[in-house]
Amino acid sequence: MGVLREFKEFAMRGNVMDLAVGVIIGASFGKIVSSLVADVIMPPVGMLLGGVDFTSLKFNLAAPIDGMKSATLNYGNFIQALVDFTIVAFCIFLIVKGINTLKRRMEKPEEPAAPPPPPADVVLLTEIRDLLKARQA
Repeated sequence: MGVLREFKEFAMRGNVMDLAVGVIIGASFGKIVSSLVADVIMPPVGMLLGGVDFTSLKFNLAAPIDGMKSATLNYGNFIQALVDFTIVAFCIFLIVKGINTLKRRMEKPEEPAAPPPPPADVVLLTEIRDLLKARQA
């Protein structure tokens, strides 16, 4: 029973739950961005480049043998993945930048600390100096 209790405590920790939520939201966000890139951004870019469909770009490595597909290097899918990654990374950068800006605004500015008091020997010497000045006057 001890192991189950420890696992429950581990699984219910705030960090683990936050991570789980982040992974789920991240996966959904990734699908949205992939659709945005594949369905909205890349068709106009392909059209501007002469009607190129990036996902169909490939290089044949070998001819088909006995009814099997030919071996291909699908560099168009790689280009698509690079564009997806760049957009996701930029969006995450903007989100983190926004969160950091909000955190800085929410924090109270620290007041400068008062200078430390002078050491006892300096205080004593200052008093002696003042007494000597008072005697001379």
